[in-house]
Amino acid sequence: MSEFGSKPKALNTKHLDECIFGIAKGDLSFMNELYELTHVNIYSYALSLLKNRHDAEDVTHDCYITVYNSAYLYESKGKPLAWMITIVRNLAMARIKERNRLDEKDISEYQFTHEETVSAIDRITLDSLMNHLNDEEREVVVLHSSGFRHREIAQMTGLSLSGVLSKYNRAMKKLKERYEKGMKNE
Repeated sequence: MSEFGSKPKALNTKHLDECIFGIAKGDLSFMNELYELTHVNIYSYALSLLKNRHDAEDVTHDCYITVYNSAYLYESKGKPLAWMITIVRNLAMARIKERNRLDEKDISEYQFTHEETVSAIDRITLDSLMNHLNDEEREVVVLHSSGFRHREIAQMTGLSLSGVLSKYNRAMKKLKERYEKGMKNE
């Protein structure tokens, strides 16, 4: 299993803040610690947006470079992971725009943050179900499954709270209907 397939550690907001402030002071040991604590969430989110492992790995790498270069600008607002997710989103959107790949996405490489807790058969089922969601629905579901509240997702994505709730509920309904339809066909 790749390093990106490992289970994320429990995220302590205060500790993540300390890591970012340590990086700002030039202590690279905090960079390694921040990476170990967040790389699964960061990579999974990048992959959910880009639907391509290579691009997701590049954006993940670029995110940590941006964190390293921008740590001195960071102001704790109690949401260090949201700050990093915003960086990932901006980098991913720039990558999509740069490559003009909006119509040529390969969503067969989608992964959830807690991938190793899903069996191979469940993984195939989950991938198949996620193929039925549009990009915004998939993004909202992935962020919510990563522990973000709907209000936080609205702030990160620029969608209204009602838009996020609507997309999440619609996505969950689609997933449930597709799953039930699949179960009847077996």
